[in-house]
Amino acid sequence: MTEGLVSTIIPVFNRSTLLVEAVSSALEQTYPQLEVVIVDDASTDDTPQVIASLSGRDSRVRSVRRENGGPGLARETGRQAARGEFIQYLDSDDLLLPRKFELQVAALRADPSSGIAYGITRYRDAAGNEIACTWKEANQVQRKMFPSFLVSRWWETVAPLFRRSLTDAAGPWTDLRLEEDWEYDCRIATLDPSLAFVDEVLAEHRDHPEGRLSRGGNDPERLRMRARAHVLIAGHAQTAGVDRRLPEMQHLGRDLFHLARQCGAAGLRQESRELLTAAVKISAARDLRTYNFVARLIGVRNAGTVAEALDRMRSR
Repeated sequence: MTEGLVSTIIPVFNRSTLLVEAVSSALEQTYPQLEVVIVDDASTDDTPQVIASLSGRDSRVRSVRRENGGPGLARETGRQAARGEFIQYLDSDDLLLPRKFELQVAALRADPSSGIAYGITRYRDAAGNEIACTWKEANQVQRKMFPSFLVSRWWETVAPLFRRSLTDAAGPWTDLRLEEDWEYDCRIATLDPSLAFVDEVLAEHRDHPEGRLSRGGNDPERLRMRARAHVLIAGHAQTAGVDRRLPEMQHLGRDLFHLARQCGAAGLRQESRELLTAAVKISAARDLRTYNFVARLIGVRNAGTVAEALDRMRSR
């Protein structure tokens, strides 16, 4: 580990144009001590050639190519290769603003008890227009990650700057391809790090027409990954000793319950049962326990199908 160095880890798959912009935003930081580690997740377009050009032009850029495993495993490959005291995860479609590292490193230096510094993320639509984030309560000011992270992941991957010691203690990213970032952050939250907030816009999260793994319907494979992530998140909350009576914990219980019904209707019996087991440990709600009882009698698939049909009838 090199003291003072910020390692920016950028996983990429078939996204060469946006990658160039992301890398440029890292190299244009006012903070001088930095490296960029690009992890090519087995791209099949011109991305490898673009990466070679980027690394050839600037010695601060290094690259690793791996077999396709999704964003989590790609970030882990980059984390293992990183040399810095601080870790920045940067998705290839997001941007860092020039003073991000300068301000966040200063915040961590000023508060040695903090394990993470973060700031405000600005959101843009596909046309480049600034927009409000309406799909979650973003850019919160918190001193701790739990319990608020049990409701939603209210920062983007680009927002936090981690101490390397914290990411080492948290362990490796999983092979999840959906909600892998939420699971990772909740695992970090079990270590109870304090947060240092920088009241400045430090990054941009951009919408675009290129493919996103987070988009798509509730096909069985997507549901399977979401179920696994949710069960892990519930386990992290329990490991951290979060009081199940808190509203945030009850919200997580309802989320588990809803996803269990979806998995049941899709025929994912094991996933549905695991979600129900996790939900019942959190919530004593009557409808959850009734559903759990009925699922044991008629099977999770039949119970999920009936519940989905009832939900459709109520929404009309």
